[in-house]
Amino acid sequence: MAQTSDPFPRVALSETWSREDLVARPCPAPTVAGVYAWFFSPVPVGIDASGCYIVDGWTLLYVGISPKEPPTNGRAPSRSTLRQRLRTHFAGNAAGSTLRKTLGCLLADELGIALRRVGSGDRYTLTNPGEQRLDAWMADHCRVAWRPVADPWRLEREILASGLPLPLNIRDNPCLAHTSVVQAARASAMRSADALPVIGDSGGPRRAR
Repeated sequence: MAQTSDPFPRVALSETWSREDLVARPCPAPTVAGVYAWFFSPVPVGIDASGCYIVDGWTLLYVGISPKEPPTNGRAPSRSTLRQRLRTHFAGNAAGSTLRKTLGCLLADELGIALRRVGSGDRYTLTNPGEQRLDAWMADHCRVAWRPVADPWRLEREILASGLPLPLNIRDNPCLAHTSVVQAARASAMRSADALPVIGDSGGPRRAR
């Protein structure tokens, strides 16, 4: 991935990869800890991308990590890897992916999809065909890059505090103008889902088109 400058402190990203790449076998993402960065073209409606990092027409809007920071309550730490987490984002459902949930809420009108309560009623997904429609949108409009790194939560906080605009991040994002837009969209979608009956179709993992 060609870059004119490195937008992250101490991060040299891999090239960008598509949904088709990540759900394929073998998967190019490594089974190690690291930071990942999501690029979009175009930017989802309603998102202010002013000042965001752009490479070859793709706009960086979100960073994440795998695994998450170890808990301090004595529970076992997550053993998730970059490969597992990225495949969940690309082929899981909104209950298991913060990014999918956010995109589903932002793109609800455009894609004709909506959050619904599923299972016991405390989980929210886009069900099917909603998750499938989001799959197709992500295949066309998302690319991801990553950087293997130990203790990725430390680097994630450093990136978020660096001043680089990351409009789709909520946790630890110092820009309230960005977080308020995403939080409002998610809250509205969840209120609408709460007013509807619980359904059985959670929208499980799917294969690429």
